[in-house]
Amino acid sequence: MIIFFLVGLTVHVVFFISIFDIYFTSPLVHGMTPQATPLAPPASRLVLVVADGLRADSLFTLLPNGSSRAPYLRGNIEKRGTWGVSHTRVPTESRPGHVALIAGFYEDVSAVAKGWKENPVEFDSVFNESSHTWCWGSPDILPMFAKGATGDHVYTHTYSAEEEDFASTDASKLDSWVFTQVTSFFHSAKSNSSLNATLHEDKNIFFLHLLGIDTNGHAHRPMSQEYLDNIGLVDAGVSHLVSVVEDFFGYDGKTAYVFTSDHGMTNWGSHGAGHPSETLTPLVVWGAGVQGAKTVTEPQPYSDGYLKDWKLEHIQRVDVNQADIAPLMASLIGVPIPVNSVGVLPLLYLNNTHRFKAESMYTNAIQVLEQFKISLCRSLISHSLEGLVYYHTYDRFFLGCSVVLGFVGWTSYVVLLILKTHASLNRHPNLTGQIPSLYLARLCICVTVVIAVFLFIQRSPITYYIYCLLPVPVWYATRSLSWFLGCLCLAVFPLMPVVGRDYNTCHNAYNCVVVLRFLILNYCPSIPQMIHVAVCSCVPFLTHSSLQQKQGLPLLNQIISWTTLVSSIVVPLLSSTRLFHRLLSIFLSLTATYLLLSTGSEALFPPVLSWLMFVWINIEQEAMLAQGVSSRQELSTIDFSANIDITKIRQLKLDDIRRSYFLYPCIFIITAFFGTGNIASINRSVYVIIPFIIVMCTFETIQVATQLSSRSISHYVIVMSMTIFLMLLSVVTHILTSQRLILWRKPKMHFP
Repeated sequence: MIIFFLVGLTVHVVFFISIFDIYFTSPLVHGMTPQATPLAPPASRLVLVVADGLRADSLFTLLPNGSSRAPYLRGNIEKRGTWGVSHTRVPTESRPGHVALIAGFYEDVSAVAKGWKENPVEFDSVFNESSHTWCWGSPDILPMFAKGATGDHVYTHTYSAEEEDFASTDASKLDSWVFTQVTSFFHSAKSNSSLNATLHEDKNIFFLHLLGIDTNGHAHRPMSQEYLDNIGLVDAGVSHLVSVVEDFFGYDGKTAYVFTSDHGMTNWGSHGAGHPSETLTPLVVWGAGVQGAKTVTEPQPYSDGYLKDWKLEHIQRVDVNQADIAPLMASLIGVPIPVNSVGVLPLLYLNNTHRFKAESMYTNAIQVLEQFKISLCRSLISHSLEGLVYYHTYDRFFLGCSVVLGFVGWTSYVVLLILKTHASLNRHPNLTGQIPSLYLARLCICVTVVIAVFLFIQRSPITYYIYCLLPVPVWYATRSLSWFLGCLCLAVFPLMPVVGRDYNTCHNAYNCVVVLRFLILNYCPSIPQMIHVAVCSCVPFLTHSSLQQKQGLPLLNQIISWTTLVSSIVVPLLSSTRLFHRLLSIFLSLTATYLLLSTGSEALFPPVLSWLMFVWINIEQEAMLAQGVSSRQELSTIDFSANIDITKIRQLKLDDIRRSYFLYPCIFIITAFFGTGNIASINRSVYVIIPFIIVMCTFETIQVATQLSSRSISHYVIVMSMTIFLMLLSVVTHILTSQRLILWRKPKMHFP
């Protein structure tokens, strides 16, 4: 038992480690040389204001009286700058959003292990490339960029946890604290010659992180007055900030301003997913080197309807991906683009010469691939990013499937082991020789060799061999492939899309499966019925061709269809009442009718369902043998029409509850209903009742084979919601399985 637990622990550890190999791989590549535009930048400094949790519609939508709740930013949109929507990515959290804004790449997923707050892998950023960066705001965001910087030129000013407590009553005070600290900073710099000189250097960045809007959104929802009033406070603060900065630098026109948000927020005050309210954030850029507002008269290439809602149809809108803001800021102040950036420089935001734009785009292309010129940079960047995604994820599906197969196999093995240990379900000695263990072992060896050779050719790491080869011995130990494959194939049908009206070649595949199945069984009396099935499979094709040629519905097809529908109940009554003979006759008869109602892959549903039903019958028979039931009959000798000996009818057992409740109504009846494909364009009752009858006939067979009265077990089935319907089907299946019409006398033969 100790060895079993050690093996189980090892298996689960392997499955757990596989998650990190498949999903938690860093997208960062190190060793590149920073690339900067060689021309003089238009701005000497940049002010970045990030309003945490601000939605685009909350900022851009006007008040009912036509005014804006953010008049200063609205004025920059309409007169002095360029605006658009910044599209974020999942997870829409604060750290991933700021990393995309400032470093230009979408967050390393391994950061989730540290709560999106620490740097699992060091990365480059615009702050790191600047001469000096001063930051004010939340202690959750600012330190990660200071820790990732080379040197000590990134300075952070954050409020402590105690000071953050006052946000519980008025979260806007967090933003007021930031604006007050920035104002005090510039005022004190006037009397500090050393700081004053440092501030007047080129390539400086001032970063303001405003957490009040996000906090108010979580506490009061984005539609609350607290959230909307906080936007007005931020707008007034930005207006005052600009005046302070311009006054300090003497209105030299060398300051660029970027106002945006890290993520949005849903109407119920949450974020992290991919809803548009979370991924659409505002972007307003103005100042040195920024293109001024452009009036447009033609419709803009955006079909989301926001321009009309925001009353901004006449002002050019330029949308970007969130990572594009990092190269934009780097281009404005002339610092190298962060080496890990995947952003594409949005040229429409720049107000500069064509040469400067070309050099900036060329630098952007060199920064991504370092080898192509400006003429191919856009397409090259796109293809390179696609290549990176493929490189990181091309084996994800293969590994995921291997791990899932291994885990399902292990779970099945554990369940079987528990049942054998605690439920006394050991295999009967007579059945041991029936298992094709030699052939199964050879098959597993072949599969193992193929997988190993494939992984060797791919030069896969040793862990891949463990993930991919582990399912082989696990499934060999379970040896329940027939039931597993049957359930797996049957589970596909409810997931398939609704089929169209065109004839599908799956009918031909269906015929091959049916004919092969019964040729293997060598059931000669079913040959006329198999021919009938083949004819019925051609009827939908001929009907489709005739309707396409505008020739109407052929009379012959109508005769075949109505004759098949009527005879599907009568023909099985003419066959032998022996168990398999009658079941096969019922199946073929119903299949003919089902084919006439099928136009696509749903035609394969009855044989798969019937396959699983025959497996179920054999499993129940094997279970009876394993339990040592002395009165068990061989399936080949069971006759539906034989008189039931009342003295041999046994009492109910737990296995009967399992058969009547779990397997029968909860699994097979529901699967029979939802697995029939397209039921919208035909008679629903006729189409769905065929799989129901197949399941009911199987259940009747199990009741007869287990010598249990169908009347007594039906009382337990009555508990289900489909009581009346199931009772009617029970009567139909009883007639189908136990009655026989004799039209004329036949010579005596060995089997009736």
